[in-house]
Amino acid sequence: MTTTDASGAALFDHRARALLEELESSGQYKHLQMIEGPMGPSIDIRGVGRVDCFCSNNYLGLANHPEVVEAGIKGLKKWGGGTASVRFICGTFSAHELVEQQIASFLGTEAAYTFVSCWTASEALFPTVCEPGDVIVSDALNHACIIDAMRLTTVIKKGVHKAIFRHSDMDHCREVLAKARETAGEAGVIWLVTDGVFSMEGDLGNLPDLRSRCDEFGAMLVVDDSHGTGVMGETGRGTHEYWGMDPSQIDIFAGTLGKALGGGAGGYLAGTRTAMEMIVQRARPTLFSNALPCTVAASAAKAIEIIVREPERVATLRSNTDKARAGIRRAGFEVLESPTAICPIIVHDTAKAIAMSKRLLELGSFAIGFGYPVVPEGEARIRVQISAAHEDEHLERLAKNLVQLKAEY
Repeated sequence: MTTTDASGAALFDHRARALLEELESSGQYKHLQMIEGPMGPSIDIRGVGRVDCFCSNNYLGLANHPEVVEAGIKGLKKWGGGTASVRFICGTFSAHELVEQQIASFLGTEAAYTFVSCWTASEALFPTVCEPGDVIVSDALNHACIIDAMRLTTVIKKGVHKAIFRHSDMDHCREVLAKARETAGEAGVIWLVTDGVFSMEGDLGNLPDLRSRCDEFGAMLVVDDSHGTGVMGETGRGTHEYWGMDPSQIDIFAGTLGKALGGGAGGYLAGTRTAMEMIVQRARPTLFSNALPCTVAASAAKAIEIIVREPERVATLRSNTDKARAGIRRAGFEVLESPTAICPIIVHDTAKAIAMSKRLLELGSFAIGFGYPVVPEGEARIRVQISAAHEDEHLERLAKNLVQLKAEY
């Protein structure tokens, strides 16, 4: 090792330690909890014991569903541990074909394509479909994967522009789109992207109004419905179904298999065959990254089958969410209003949110405190997430523990 290498390593170590010590002293240090067993309404945490879980995205209780588990086991036995290759070389299996057909059918699109995560799907989309002169317009509170995908696109494709409108502010959205149209001119495409369900707020993207503005300015509408697919709408098709929209009104869907759809991992894009063929032919994560493991593909395909077969799971989730929100209010906490299973309890200070989360865990309810940089400064919260798998006893304990927490804080 050269002197330069040694001093560089020492500099990094000093810098990293200083940051970690600052996080520890300010009460913002994140500690990983070791879960010893499957995900469910109650879980076993090493050193803590049995607690009720209110921080998983396992919205429909399918992560440990016997059929989902068995499908994954069968997939592992049939196709093995992984593809050991990217899709276009020798990494596409019939498991991928099956789950992509089911995703497209479930959403009502012509085609779909899977990735190892929705983060990867987002990074595949915009750098592939955008060209110099295009403008990507984003809601200010879109997920980090969208933000990073936009940044990546402007680096890879010089001349692609990005613009932000204030969260769910339709008047400001129109202003931004008008300027984007001036920038793009007649040859450029405007891509308006929004979360279907905003993961930290728990509120919905106003898809009907966004569609109208897209139509006004000739823009494409992209919806990342990671927290909506399987959950929103009468049959769980997603946020567009909640709003009563036809799937054709959304140009491209992005989403995950790692939440309501079995909870394992994986992401997808869905839309026209032309758009998906562009992803196959040109997307760098497609060309240079291994395919989704077949065991995950098989589990997700079974999860979609169960959702279609048992739409009552969505109704149960809505009922449980109503009960949970009522309990939070009775305990004296402020909870952001929305029709989703995400129930953010706003406490403002990051250290306080983390301390309250730790105390709630001691009381037997596991819900995570979020602060900066996950949410803006001063908007720290405890995010309570509800599942169709929760029973009344879990919800009643949560309400009781929140009453205790309120008394202490």
